[in-house]
Amino acid sequence: MTTIARAIALGFAAILVLALTYLNLRPPETLAVPDGARPGSLTMQPCDYDTEAGTVPADCGTLVVPENRRDPASDLIALPVIRIRSTGPGPGEPIFRLNGGPGATNLKFPQASRLTGRHDVVLVGYRGVDGSRRLDCPEVTEALRSSADLAGAESQRAATRAFETCAGRLTADGIDLTGYSIAQRADDLEAARTALGYARINLLSTSAGTRTAMIYSWRYPGSLYRSAMISVNPPSHFVWDPRITDRQFARYAELCSADSKCSARTDDLVAAMTKAADGVPGRWGPLPVKEGNVRIAGMFGMFENGRDSAPLNAPTLIDAYLRADAGSFWALSTLADLALPGSFVWGEFASFGMIDAPAAARYYAAGGDPGSILGNVATDLLWGGPAGFSQVWPDSPDNAEYRTVRPSDVETLLIGGTVDFSTPAELATTELLPSLSRGKQVILPELGHSGDFWEHRPEASRHLLTTFFDSGTVDASRFGPRAVDFQPAPLTMTAIARILLGVATGGALLAVLLLVAMARHARRRGGFRRRTGAWLRVLTPLPLGVGGWLLAVLLIWIIRPQIFVGGAAVAVPSAGLAVGLGAYLAWTRRDRPAWTRRAGLAAAIGGALCGAALGFGATSGLVALLTAIVGAAAVANLALITVDTLADRRRLTPSTRRS
Repeated sequence: MTTIARAIALGFAAILVLALTYLNLRPPETLAVPDGARPGSLTMQPCDYDTEAGTVPADCGTLVVPENRRDPASDLIALPVIRIRSTGPGPGEPIFRLNGGPGATNLKFPQASRLTGRHDVVLVGYRGVDGSRRLDCPEVTEALRSSADLAGAESQRAATRAFETCAGRLTADGIDLTGYSIAQRADDLEAARTALGYARINLLSTSAGTRTAMIYSWRYPGSLYRSAMISVNPPSHFVWDPRITDRQFARYAELCSADSKCSARTDDLVAAMTKAADGVPGRWGPLPVKEGNVRIAGMFGMFENGRDSAPLNAPTLIDAYLRADAGSFWALSTLADLALPGSFVWGEFASFGMIDAPAAARYYAAGGDPGSILGNVATDLLWGGPAGFSQVWPDSPDNAEYRTVRPSDVETLLIGGTVDFSTPAELATTELLPSLSRGKQVILPELGHSGDFWEHRPEASRHLLTTFFDSGTVDASRFGPRAVDFQPAPLTMTAIARILLGVATGGALLAVLLLVAMARHARRRGGFRRRTGAWLRVLTPLPLGVGGWLLAVLLIWIIRPQIFVGGAAVAVPSAGLAVGLGAYLAWTRRDRPAWTRRAGLAAAIGGALCGAALGFGATSGLVALLTAIVGAAAVANLALITVDTLADRRRLTPSTRRS
C-alpha cells in the first residue's frame, strides 16, 4: 500500500474510531431540572412535532414537579410537555392525551392532527418513563431474555428476583419509588394545566391511560370538561379474566362460522384452537419451540384485528392455530422472545401496576386460570405469578383510595370493541358506566384494542371524538359494520418462520462461502493485489458481519434458545470475528514475513473484537449491530495499518534510517 493510500485509510479508520468513542462516552440525553426551578414551573419554546399529517408547529417545554408530593423535602423531577396548537380560530378546551402501557411513553401521538381543528393537543410526559428520572430495570429485561420459557416457573422466579434487585438499586440511587403512582401522574396533569393557563381541559385516554383519566376526574372534577376513554381499564383489571377471554374466542367462533373461508377450515373454531394450544410441538425440526411463549404471543396477538398491528394480529394468530404446524408455533415463540422482554420500562410498569396488586392476589388465591384456552400465561408474564413483583416492589400509599370505582359527574364517553381481548368492553359497561351520572358508551362491532380504533376508518374516529369534545354529542355512525378478515396479513406465521430461518441460513452461508473463497484465493495466489485487498476491506465487512451474527443466531436457536440473540454477548464476538478474519484475508500476502502475517492475524481479530464492542455500545436496537460492524472494520483496519507501519520500519536499514 502506498504511503498516501495508507495515510488516507489511517485517517478514515481513525475518524470512525473517534466517532464511535464519542458516541460511547457522551452522556445520555436526559431531561434535567433547570437551575433555580420551583415546583410547577414550566418553560416552553417553539418546536416541530411529527404527526400522520406531516410535521406541524408545536411548543415543547419542561415542567418541574416534586418526585413525591407526600414528602415536603422531596427532590424535584422534570417532565417534558408538548403542545400541538389548534389550527382553527376560537379553539375550545384543550385535549390532554393519555397513552396506555403501562411502562410506555406518552410523547408519541401521530393521530394528534385529527384533533387540532378546534383544540390544542397537549402531551405531558409520564413520570418514570419520559422525565429526568426513568425507572429502567435492565435486570428484568435480561432475566426475561435469558428465559428458557417466558411462562416457566423458573422464569417467573428470575423475574421476581430481578424486580427486587432493580427496586433496591433505584432506591439506593435516591429514587423514591412510592412517588411514581397513578395519583401523582394525575397531579402532573393538573400542574401542567395550571402552568399552561387553561381553565378546564378535556382528556383523551387509551387502555391503561384510562385509569389515569379516572383518577384525575376523581381528584380534579372542577378542572375537567369532558373525558373520552378508549379501551377502558376499570380498577382491578390489570389481571385478565380467562372466562372473558374465552367468551371473546366464542365471539370469533361465531364470526368464523359466518365466514365462508374460515368455516371451510373448521366447524368449531374454539375446539380447534383449544386442541392446537394443548398440542404445541416441542420442536420445528432442530429448532425448539417454547410452549409458554406460544400461548403468550397468542394472547397478545388477539388484542387487535388491524393490519397495522402485523405481524401479531388476530387473523394471523387464528390462522397459525388453525394450521397448528410446528413452523407457525416456532415463529410465535421466537417473536415473543424478541419483542416482549424489551417492550416496557419495567420499573414504571411495576409502580403503576401496584394499584391492582390486591386484585392480583385475589385472582391467584382463587386458583387463577380455571382451564381456559390460552391458560394463565399472559397474566403470569405481567405479574410473575402469585409470588411475583407485587411481593417485592414498594407500594405507594397513594393507591389505597383508588382501587375501587368512585362516582363522577364528569361528562364521559367510553369507547370499546366487541372483540377487545385486552380491555373487554363489558367491564366498562358493568363496572364503570353505572358510576358515571353523565356517562355514555359506544361499543364498536368487531373492533379489538385501541390500535383498531385509530386504524379503522380514521375519519370516523376523528368525527366521533371531535363531535363529542365540541358539543357532547356521540356520533359513531361513520364507523359502520366491520367484517373480520380471517385472511392473515401480510404474512402467515408459517411464512414468517420460513423467512426467519431462510435469512439466517442464507446470511450465514454467504459469510462462510465468502471467507472460504478469500482464504482459497490467498493460499493459491499468495494474496490479493493491494488495491483489490483494500476494496475488499471496505466492501466485505457488512456481509461478513451480518452473516457471522446470523450464523451465531442459527446456532443459538438450535442449541441454546434461552440466549438473547440481539445482545452484545452474541453480536460482538460473532460479527467481530467474521469481520476480523475477512480484513486479515484481504490484507495478507505470501511475500510478507511470517511474523508480520501472525501479527496481522492477531491485530485484525483483536482489533475487530474491540471495535465491535465499541460500536455495539454506541447505539441500541438493530442499529447497534450495524455500528458494531462499522467499529469492527474500522479498528481492524487501523490495527493492520499499524502492523504495516511497524513492518516498514523494521525493514529499514541503519543507513536508510540515518538518511
